[in-house]
Amino acid sequence: MRINYNEKKGFICDMDGVLYHGNKLLPGAVEFIEWLQETGKEYLFLTNNSGMTPKELQQKLRRMGVEVSEDHFYTSALATAEFLRVQAPGCSVFAIGEAGLLNALYDAGLTMNDVNPDYVVVGEGRNYSLESLTKAVNLVLKGAELIGTNPDVSGNVENGLAPACGALIAPIEIATGKKAYFCGKPNPLMMRTGLRLLDCHSEDAVIVGDRMDTDIVAGTESGVDTVLVLSGVSDKSTPDMYAYRPTTILEGVGCIVAEAEAGR
Repeated sequence: MRINYNEKKGFICDMDGVLYHGNKLLPGAVEFIEWLQETGKEYLFLTNNSGMTPKELQQKLRRMGVEVSEDHFYTSALATAEFLRVQAPGCSVFAIGEAGLLNALYDAGLTMNDVNPDYVVVGEGRNYSLESLTKAVNLVLKGAELIGTNPDVSGNVENGLAPACGALIAPIEIATGKKAYFCGKPNPLMMRTGLRLLDCHSEDAVIVGDRMDTDIVAGTESGVDTVLVLSGVSDKSTPDMYAYRPTTILEGVGCIVAEAEAGR
C-alpha cells in the first residue's frame, strides 16, 4: 500500500538503523531531514535508546553534519521517567543506565536509592556489571518493582549488533521470576506522547522504523501508517514472521523523499 506523504502532517521516526548506524549516517538520511524541514512537516525522533539525552542526540547528528533542534527528540528514558513521576511522585529508584536515563529520572523529581528503592530501573549502559546485576536482583526480591526502559533485545552499532535493554534485563527477570514493565515502544503511552508532542492525530501521522516488534507494532496498534525501512535489523522476509504488516516497506528513508516528490 502506498502512503501519500505530502498529505501527512507528522512524522515519528526511529534513529538507530533508520538515520544512522553508530556514527555513520545512512543513505538518504540528510535528504529526508531536509525534506521534513523544507516542507514544514512536524517531526519527532522517537528512540528506544535510553543512554543519551536529547541534547546529546542533537549533538550526535550535528557531528554528522545534520542540524536539528533539541525539541525534536524524545527517548524511552524520558518516557520511563514520566511514567514513574505519574505513578509514584517522588519515588526512589535503583537505576542501571547512562546519562540519558539518570538525568531524566532526576528531572522528574525521583531520587536514587540502593538500599530499599521503590523501583529498579534498567536501561542500556556501559556500567552494567555482575555487581549491579546482583544488586538489582536482590532489590527486586526484597520488593522493588522492575522497570525496563524498552524491550529491544539488540541495537545497531557500526560493527553489527549490541545487547539492548531487553537482553540486559532478562537475567534479572529469570533470577527473580518477575517480569519487567517496559515504558518505551511499543508501549502506547510513548506513542500517545509522541502524537501529543506533534499536536497530530493518528490518521495524519506516519511512523518510520526498522523494527517490526517495536516501531511497526506501535504504529499498527495506534492507528498510524507505518513504514518499515530495510536499512537496519529487518529485511524483506522479516514481516513474514509476524501476524501484522507494515503499511509499506522501503529500502531507506530516502525513498520517502523520492515518493513524495514524485507524487506532487
